[in-house]
Amino acid sequence: MFGIVRPCQHRLSEGMRTQWMAHLCGLCLALRDDHGQLARVATNYDGLIVSVLTEAQSDQSGQWRRTAGPCPLRGMRTASVAQGEGARLAAAVSLVLASAKVSDHIADRDGILARRPVAVAARKVAAGWDRKGALAGLDLGFDTAVLVDAVTRQTALETSGVHNVLTVTEPTETATAAAFAHTAVLAGRPQNQAALAEAGRLFGRLAHLLDAVEDQTADLIAGAWNPITATDTDLVTVRRWCDDAVTGVRLALQDVDFVDKKLAHILLAHELEHSVDRVFGTHNHGAHVSNQPWIKPPDQRPRRGLVEGCAVWLGLCCTCQICCADPYHDPWSGQPKQGWCRDCDCDCCCDGDCCDGCDCCDGGCCDCNC
Repeated sequence: MFGIVRPCQHRLSEGMRTQWMAHLCGLCLALRDDHGQLARVATNYDGLIVSVLTEAQSDQSGQWRRTAGPCPLRGMRTASVAQGEGARLAAAVSLVLASAKVSDHIADRDGILARRPVAVAARKVAAGWDRKGALAGLDLGFDTAVLVDAVTRQTALETSGVHNVLTVTEPTETATAAAFAHTAVLAGRPQNQAALAEAGRLFGRLAHLLDAVEDQTADLIAGAWNPITATDTDLVTVRRWCDDAVTGVRLALQDVDFVDKKLAHILLAHELEHSVDRVFGTHNHGAHVSNQPWIKPPDQRPRRGLVEGCAVWLGLCCTCQICCADPYHDPWSGQPKQGWCRDCDCDCCCDGDCCDGCDCCDGGCCDCNC
């Protein structure tokens, strides 16, 4: 699971959490239904925003939801999940980008992909994903060639000796602008295309910059190319560009004609700001926040043996606690840990209920002017 928008459950009301999970599960199931079980690994946090934007601009009706059967990742519970053209577009975009990501890792000979047999198999899977994503996109009136072209130009820029980070982010900006703008077409609101293209462009810039910041240390160790290091850009400047991008997305959203903007606003106006703080290790614009939300148990706590710990781990996986629990206990040490989908980066003491019963920000419950 990857992406920069990772909402903390403590910042979302119960209603907003349910909606967010509906889109996440809807994206996963759209990948399965259109492209096969293996394609579900392309599910990502940012891709579901395409589904959210499409639904947020559309007249609300039952056609945007369906009841999905029990799933291990939901603790074998049924759920109402997103469906329709928004989820399918999100799936097509996610699949094409996942294909490009795999191809990039193959070219860099990363990890196990350095082994020829594995690389051959991965290349075949990536080619299939690219083809299926393109066909699905065309069925929705979206030409995924803009995504493929962005990846190609990105590779060319990385080898051209470019000295401006914002030149490097341009292909990503163009790709996300196209995907965001097409949600207006699917929703039947062409007047929103320009504003959504601008929001998408800045979202793409932000995603690229934050990814570069997160990977910079690892890239230095591995000797891999990183746009911040390659252009000798200081992090203060990168942070300023990130903050400007967040502000730009908020301003662009003000020009979008939404039917129900709540979830889209929370994800693209508020959660983007939290994403910047998380990556730069700050909170509320400067205050350092700890990356360790749990207190380590005393060293004298007995540890399970290898076999016993593996058995407990299997049980946690089968019941989805490792993915979704808040918290689960480490199978060997007993240390409390957050589920993989519950990566909390806030110190909220409330449950976000102030935004569930109002028009989010228009009612004065949120500290922003958007």
